[in-house]
Amino acid sequence: MQVVQAKRGVQKLARAGYASKGIVYMLLGVLAFMAAFELGSASADASRGGVFKMVRDAPAGGTLLLLLAVGLFGYVAWRMVQAFAPAYGHEHKKSKRALYFLSGLGYAGVAVAALNMALGKSSSGGGNSQQTLAATLLDKPGGQWLVGIVALIMLGTGIYQLYYGWTEQYRKHVNEGQVHTPHASLLVRSGKVGYIARGIVWIILAYLLLRAAMHANASEAGDTSEAFQFLEGSPMGSYLLGAVGLGFVAYGIFNFLRARYERF
Repeated sequence: MQVVQAKRGVQKLARAGYASKGIVYMLLGVLAFMAAFELGSASADASRGGVFKMVRDAPAGGTLLLLLAVGLFGYVAWRMVQAFAPAYGHEHKKSKRALYFLSGLGYAGVAVAALNMALGKSSSGGGNSQQTLAATLLDKPGGQWLVGIVALIMLGTGIYQLYYGWTEQYRKHVNEGQVHTPHASLLVRSGKVGYIARGIVWIILAYLLLRAAMHANASEAGDTSEAFQFLEGSPMGSYLLGAVGLGFVAYGIFNFLRARYERF
């Protein structure tokens, strides 16, 4: 009985986590799309901090943002369960469990930023984490090399995200068969578009971080907002940024469907 209750508790954490992650990506995609075509005043803050501000400024926004933060902590907990209790995961390899752990750590920072803003302790949504990382590493011996190594890891991650989405590798890790037929098609398509959009942004973030390493200038690193600005400044930039924004919305939908239908 206790085992069954524990499994149900884990499932609730996973569902809340994926739903909260979906909200963040969907709103981030909306902000990027608005920035691309200069809709409203969103162009200045198309970042996770901008997402949290959007939620906070809505009716009952403080409560909603607090719930979002709790859901994100649920996702962190789910990743840690996958890392340390492989029976709940889809992989038993140590490398995959390490990735789950690192993913959990990354989203822990996002969850803390959301919680701080919900509690009125921060208005910036956590600042530019890439610049903070670059500045910290540049202060250490061989700092430029360290930042360059991190940038190459990010580049590899971005390329893998493109491959993962284009070849639909994610279908091995979701219980597609549990989704009703029309939703199964949406799950596959939204996942493909979403992972490709994420891969593009990761590659841009890697480039910005590599540039910061080469010039020993942490301010040249960038977060999602700077990646969007980079896209917007390229040829056909508004259309590219709009497409990536829609890709993020698709990734949000992908996470909603996983939260609703997947068996964890």
